[in-house]
Amino acid sequence: MSGHILQNIEIKSVVPKKRQDLIKWHGWGYRDSEFRLRDRKMFFTSPRYLVSANATLDSFKKYIDSLFDVEMQHVLDLPFTEIRLKPVEYAKPTLVDDFIIGLDNLKIDYSLDGEDRLVRSHGQTINEIYDLRYGNFKRIPDLVLWPTSNDEVIKIVKLAHDNNVVLIVFGGGTSVSGAIQCPQDERRSIAILDTSQMNKLLWLNKENLTACFESGVVGQDLERVLNEHNYTLGHEPDSIEFSTLGGWVATRASGMKKNLYGNIEDIVLNVKVVTCTGVYDQKYSGAHKNVGPSLDNMIFGSEGTLGVITEVEVKIRPFPKVRRYGSIVFPNFSHGIQYLREIAKRRCQPASIRLIDNDQFQFGQALKTDEGALANFTNELKKFLLTRVKGYDWNEIAIATILFEGNQEDVDRQEKLIYSIAKQFYGISGGAKNGEKGYVLTYVIAYIRDFGLGAGLVAESFETSVPWTKCELLCDNVKLTIREECRKYKVKYFYTSTRVTQTYDAGACVYIYFGFQFSAPGYKIDNPIEIYHKIEEAARDIILASGGSISHHHGVGKLRKKWYKQSVSPVGINLYKAIKQELDPKNIFACDNFLMPEDKIDFVELTSKL
Repeated sequence: MSGHILQNIEIKSVVPKKRQDLIKWHGWGYRDSEFRLRDRKMFFTSPRYLVSANATLDSFKKYIDSLFDVEMQHVLDLPFTEIRLKPVEYAKPTLVDDFIIGLDNLKIDYSLDGEDRLVRSHGQTINEIYDLRYGNFKRIPDLVLWPTSNDEVIKIVKLAHDNNVVLIVFGGGTSVSGAIQCPQDERRSIAILDTSQMNKLLWLNKENLTACFESGVVGQDLERVLNEHNYTLGHEPDSIEFSTLGGWVATRASGMKKNLYGNIEDIVLNVKVVTCTGVYDQKYSGAHKNVGPSLDNMIFGSEGTLGVITEVEVKIRPFPKVRRYGSIVFPNFSHGIQYLREIAKRRCQPASIRLIDNDQFQFGQALKTDEGALANFTNELKKFLLTRVKGYDWNEIAIATILFEGNQEDVDRQEKLIYSIAKQFYGISGGAKNGEKGYVLTYVIAYIRDFGLGAGLVAESFETSVPWTKCELLCDNVKLTIREECRKYKVKYFYTSTRVTQTYDAGACVYIYFGFQFSAPGYKIDNPIEIYHKIEEAARDIILASGGSISHHHGVGKLRKKWYKQSVSPVGINLYKAIKQELDPKNIFACDNFLMPEDKIDFVELTSKL
């Protein structure tokens, strides 16, 4: 095959088949990485993410203590924070004999082990993790399957269709929309189709700069094998350590370096999808094409409801010769948004640029470890120059963190332009070190959420996309709504902040971070997850009223399907239902995403007509 320099390359995954050996069963990330308290000292247990292992985080502990007006060690001593142990007994699986016999005949690897089933029963929403920790998880899958190729998936899907067994596709388990959680009222046998053993690089074409991977390849593994041959995909979501290529397609994902490499739909050339009625596979991939209505769009964002994505052909790029971080300090969030708008208008965005408000800036500052007397003196000097010399208010400033990638000449030119435009909005350089720490901090935030849950704090993030003209107003409206809702539900201490993470010609992606204290000495909210979702729902309503979308890239799943109809219109609902009925007439891919009860397809009636 002319131009193909690699074919059928096995990729050793960082995530083992027994994923619970490496990854937490009831939280985010690696088992060796978490925030802890010991002897009233707070520290992070792993050297990952530029956070020194076991270095004390006194400033962060003080920040949390003051924010929620509670001494955290006392909170951790309370009995309600006890996390239940991993179960030793699991619900007996519901099995279909003919399906099991068929798997055995096909020599498909599967497991009935309760622990294997449990760790693939959920994603990473706060309610899923809370239920796992405190024993409220009711329905877990009945078995786990590990196909190793597209051909095996075809056989599994046919077998499931013939025996009316539900298939839920599981990639990295990083979903934050409830999309992969088992429907709690599903009575049929549920099989998890784990794609982790489908992770080969099938081929790479150096002339066309294209490659084809199996869908189960984990993001960091995909990047590693490309980097070894001096290429990159450039798609870098916050979940890249654990999420998979197939999951990116299924959720229409976005990455931190979208400006340079594009979102996943800009990177993917072709997808192969196994459905109950056949295999969807386009035969052309290259330049722009016109073959009628784009059927690819029914796959991007389909969230496991239509079939199994098995192979993905993508565009790749030469590995950048230069990778350089930077940061810019603005007197306030408003000036920062104006700056992002200007560089988007001029289409000169670096690979990544993200703006955090003052609340998140203070949060990040508190996470710094003790860097020694000289470094601490330097930090204080910088603060003095900002506040006393430049006249910036420390409680108002906002920070943009930047990543440049490319050739030396291009990066030098872009860096010069980016910083010169910043001056128009009173932005000044904050240094490369702050830019790198801000970039990597993204990976740490989820660990903080899990630590907080054990300390009586419930917290989560959610995102939206919004036109430029409504960006700042939306951020203000959401914060105001959260304050009002907290007062309504008698939430005494809470935290909220905003971040602009992606910029486009016409708008931006905004993240909202929200958390509150649900228990402390003399203070307790009995139903924190229910209260959290009521407040988030109010925030989501105001997001839509302020011109935002229900999601920029996390997807709809079960959490946001309440707003799906108003987002796509009744005609859009009917189009989705028509596609679903054509590709999955028995509802084998019964994730229960997108459709509210009043809009669901009557599959019983449909099946009786088959």
